[in-house]
Amino acid sequence: MTRHIPSLDGLRAVSFLLVFAAHMEPGDIVPGGFGVTIFFFLSGFLITTLMRAEHDKNGFLNLRHFWLRRILRIWPPFYLVIIVTTAYTLLLEPSGTLRPHAMTAQALHFTNYWMMLHGPRGIPAGTDVFWSLAVEEHFYLMFPWLYVAMRKLNLTGRQQAILLWSLCGIVFGWRCVLVFYMHAPADHTYLATDTRLDSILFGCALAVWKNPVLDGWKPNETLWKCVVVPASLLVLLACLVLRDPAFRETARYSLQGLALAPIFIGAICFPHWLPFRFLNARPVAYIGLLSYSLYLIHYAVIFAVGEHAPSLSLPLQTVLSFAIAFGIAWLSYVYVERPCARIRRRLSD
Repeated sequence: MTRHIPSLDGLRAVSFLLVFAAHMEPGDIVPGGFGVTIFFFLSGFLITTLMRAEHDKNGFLNLRHFWLRRILRIWPPFYLVIIVTTAYTLLLEPSGTLRPHAMTAQALHFTNYWMMLHGPRGIPAGTDVFWSLAVEEHFYLMFPWLYVAMRKLNLTGRQQAILLWSLCGIVFGWRCVLVFYMHAPADHTYLATDTRLDSILFGCALAVWKNPVLDGWKPNETLWKCVVVPASLLVLLACLVLRDPAFRETARYSLQGLALAPIFIGAICFPHWLPFRFLNARPVAYIGLLSYSLYLIHYAVIFAVGEHAPSLSLPLQTVLSFAIAFGIAWLSYVYVERPCARIRRRLSD
């Protein structure tokens, strides 16, 4: 399988830029949460595509190597940012800002459940975005076992997709129970792994069946461009426009997951089509390349800039925050991510 899939770096960039803009924008206009949903879907699609390619090539999936690759991808920048933000907080913030239990939960990848129960208290300012990394880590721990089981049972790609969609349906049902019968707070449905895992599983379902990368499948161009992609965009727009709390915490994530699949197929199969062309522009793709470290550090930078340069206008704070986060992310990519990537590639060969 080719290591580079058209448009995916651009989709990473879109995901990050939505989150960044939402954190800079003082109102509730920019859909930062949707940026996280894109990130979840992309992760599920890419990770499952890689697992499927390895299993197709070797006849098995080396789980030890899989987890080592994930550790090398996720942990070095993650713990580096924790160290930097913790040092900043200890040196410059009031004593008692950090709490041992909160820091332990964050270090052990339970930021989402800590925040669900206690809010962001006790962790360095700006690191509450790590909640989504916790969801990802839980997925990496659990999903490979399911994937290996599906392959051992010789399920076809279509059967695997049906199983994954069924799990998405169960998660949707669980959200409905939480919202309509248990009256759970929005923090539970938004942050918890048990309520957000379907956003990743929708991407996994695309990877196992009708995968435009591995299956050599390409949709009808006219149908996709004139009907399917516009209809998917309308569904996504409706999910952003409808503000009913019950809808937003139940059906919204499911509809977004269903609508993102045709968007991803179109972006991969028709990368030069005008609506997707920008995804492959070099500046956009480069932001996507740095998006992981950008995501980890950007919110902490936004807090620091707001604290130390409060007199700057919002546009200047935005430019300064992005520039500082970009510089830190570039250093992380060059000196941390890229060396680790070389080790990961050796584990893939």
